[in-house]
Amino acid sequence: MSDEPSLLEVADELYALPLADFTPARDARAKQLKGTDLAQPVKALRKPSLAAWVVNLFVRRDAGQVEQVLQVGAALRDAQAGMSGAELRELTKQRRQLTAAITTQARALAREEGVRVTDPVAEQVEATLTAAMVSERCGQAVRSGLLVAALVTTGVDEVDVAAAVAVPDALGFTATPREAEVPGPPDLTVVPDPDAGEKARAAAQEALDAATEQAEEARAALDEAGAEVEEFRARQLQIEAEIDELKRRIATLEDSYDDVDDELGDAESVREEAQQTYDEAARERDAAAAALERLS
Repeated sequence: MSDEPSLLEVADELYALPLADFTPARDARAKQLKGTDLAQPVKALRKPSLAAWVVNLFVRRDAGQVEQVLQVGAALRDAQAGMSGAELRELTKQRRQLTAAITTQARALAREEGVRVTDPVAEQVEATLTAAMVSERCGQAVRSGLLVAALVTTGVDEVDVAAAVAVPDALGFTATPREAEVPGPPDLTVVPDPDAGEKARAAAQEALDAATEQAEEARAALDEAGAEVEEFRARQLQIEAEIDELKRRIATLEDSYDDVDDELGDAESVREEAQQTYDEAARERDAAAAALERLS
């Protein structure tokens, strides 16, 4: 059995990280998985927006409360079908109060992580939580902890939930709860490492090798793209030459057409004159024949 993780497992790890750590951690994970089927999908994972990251953070830190909110949302969806207008307005008010309270908690969690959440971002967080209560699919997206974008819905319009999550299988997945990391006391004991220089050189060599490999891959991609550009440029020049030849041919044909049109006009005039001469001769013939018949 392969020990290779699933894309969902890797995504669950990455989207639980501090926002600033996401991109370097993702790239490092993709490099670690190089040569496997997961490397490209992991590299393609999108960095979450700030609002999406705040929601993902809250889902992992307070999964129980999130689950309660989603259950309340489901109950309210079932109940609102038979409600009057006044009851629906009260329901909307209660829903706003609940999502506003949760948004305040989520902002506090983000602040503990050293991230300041502005009012516009907080509005996106609240809109996402509201969407999770209004729509079952939005609730599934929030529960996954794999949001990459905020959600907005009125409950009537369709929401492209798949575009707001990191991976297609996110819907139905539940984020792994994670507690806040409590830093331990600093280690003030400094133990000199006799191999520090060698390790530093090895690390530098590894970084150089990796950078060289990336540069070679980029160069190969550049050469391939350049060859393709030249191929299309040659094809373009060929088509331009064919177009020019066709234009010259059209010009020649247009001149020939004008000449033939003039000759056709002359021929028609000659035919009309010949027709008139024939008609006159036929009338004279018919008159002579009639005269001959009267004398007989």
